[in-house]
Amino acid sequence: MEIKYFAFLKHLIRFNRQVYFDHNATTPISSHVQGKMNQVLKNHYGNPSSFYGSGRKSAELVEQARKHISQAIHADPSEVIFTACATESNNAVLKSVAAHFYPTRKKIVSTPIEHPSVLNTLAYLETQGVIVEYCPVDNKGRVRLAELEKLIDEDTFLVCCILANNETGVIQDIKAVTNIAKKHGALVLTDCVQALGKIPIDLHAWDVDYASFSAHKLYGPKGIGELYVKQNSPFTPLLHGGHQESGLRAGTESIHNIVGFGAACEDVDKLLAHGRSVQKLKRKLIQRLKEIKPDCVINSPETDCLPNTLSITFPGVENAGLMGMLDFRGIAVSAGSACSTGEDTPSHVLKAIGVSDQAARETIRISLGRDTSAGDIQYMTQVVRDYIEGRVSFVNMLTPAQLNENILFDKKTFILDVRPGDDRKQFKGLPNSHQVNPLRVEHYLKQIPRDNNILVYCPGGGLSVMISYYLKAKGYKRVTNLRGGLDGWRKRRSDLYEKYAGQNVTILEPDITN
Repeated sequence: MEIKYFAFLKHLIRFNRQVYFDHNATTPISSHVQGKMNQVLKNHYGNPSSFYGSGRKSAELVEQARKHISQAIHADPSEVIFTACATESNNAVLKSVAAHFYPTRKKIVSTPIEHPSVLNTLAYLETQGVIVEYCPVDNKGRVRLAELEKLIDEDTFLVCCILANNETGVIQDIKAVTNIAKKHGALVLTDCVQALGKIPIDLHAWDVDYASFSAHKLYGPKGIGELYVKQNSPFTPLLHGGHQESGLRAGTESIHNIVGFGAACEDVDKLLAHGRSVQKLKRKLIQRLKEIKPDCVINSPETDCLPNTLSITFPGVENAGLMGMLDFRGIAVSAGSACSTGEDTPSHVLKAIGVSDQAARETIRISLGRDTSAGDIQYMTQVVRDYIEGRVSFVNMLTPAQLNENILFDKKTFILDVRPGDDRKQFKGLPNSHQVNPLRVEHYLKQIPRDNNILVYCPGGGLSVMISYYLKAKGYKRVTNLRGGLDGWRKRRSDLYEKYAGQNVTILEPDITN
């Protein structure tokens, strides 16, 4: 009995373990950064634009942070502009430079593996008459430099190339990209968000014109970004109002966040040194995952890759189910960019490197951090092994063919619609379903009956399986996920969809006290 109790206790300890493997989405704030920010929040509330003592002190703190950041990226402090985030930085450059050159020059050349803040802004600029062309990449995501040179012509005013990809970790030869662009008189923007603190950055040596950064990828705070604008490069502010940031970015400075960003950059050298040990852990992780599933595919390149980032495909294993199980066991990983949370569409990055739609749905991203341990690697790989080898299964699966009228109208079945809002606008849901915000499920638990069968569905079956595992973790015993989601059911049972879709749908209101 004592042995059984010990084994059970050990299981509980493992079950409750929390392991964070999504550092490319965001990082926990460091104690050093938090300490600096707390000092500012407590003691330095003066407006940096004011001339009295507390205002001058705040302005001094801002400039100190600007200096720390400029040193980390090898730039002049006058070239550092504080923004709210890297998304703002990318938007500011793309829209400003386009306005400066258009219509004299109308073309931007970019890559298909950029962050959505770049891709979506480029799509917008196309509606305004800007021509956008995308340079192909190889099967590891490296820009094909010969193709890049062919795309750049006398009409090209900007080349936009991410330094390090957030999903696969591939690192571009940005100096080579810049040399090609400058040969043809084009400016260069590079997204450095994932790179800072992981690889050395030297903007002056690379001769880029613009670069974007974000503090929360660097163990700093959210809500603060940085934009590098090389001296004499054209730029007009995206936001107008006050004179802050030398008139280039209006709005009262968020002093504590700026100081936090500067403090994070003080630790860049330490992070770079620690990257070597992180890379060793990644190699160990790859080795163990290959032992578990020999046919797994490593999408991240072996060289020219961020030391912490791994994109891996497990053929025949849907990532949603695996991620749901990992989350159930306290392990956080991602299917791709955090900015696409709630979407079931395959990653544009994986598609760009030649991964099929099906393989993309079998792919997860693992991004290690400075606190990752060998024990974390061992724990995760054991959970993956248990799942892949079929030793654990907690959520039932219902195929589209099995979803018939008996289930749709069963009074003992509670149908939970966790589709994002845009899908709900486009397609009617299952009859008798209850709609909730998929990112706020915890606020609906009191309205989801524990004694019923719970059928969860989303557009493609990915998001819903993760929420199904979440419900299991909260004590719901009879949870079933609709495999293939509403899309699969609409195609398989179009007759039932046409007849019943949208009937008796209830929109639940979140319980903010929960």
